[in-house]
Amino acid sequence: MPPTAKQRMSKDAARVKRDFWPKVRRVLKRIPFAADLLAAYYCALDPATPTSAKAILLGALAYFIMPVDMVPDFIAVLGFTDDAAVLYMAIKRARQYITSEHRERARKFLAEN
Repeated sequence: MPPTAKQRMSKDAARVKRDFWPKVRRVLKRIPFAADLLAAYYCALDPATPTSAKAILLGALAYFIMPVDMVPDFIAVLGFTDDAAVLYMAIKRARQYITSEHRERARKFLAEN
């Protein structure tokens, strides 16, 4: 039986909580969309964010951290284009829930790293 939406979201949340920061620290300097990625992360884990927006963002974040995807991340120039496209679509759908606080936390992290 295929997993339910709630089960998929739970699995994505667990993967993101476990693997997000190690991947970000490895690739931070190579991704031009780091601020959006981090803001999406903070929004996805914010208890005030509606479940539907969390599901969308967690799916995109889980795709970002997957070791195998459509365009492998180690390929120069093109490596993160699929990740950026997936993240862009997720942010477009959930943008009303990404607050100035989420963006500020992202900017602060980037300034410190």
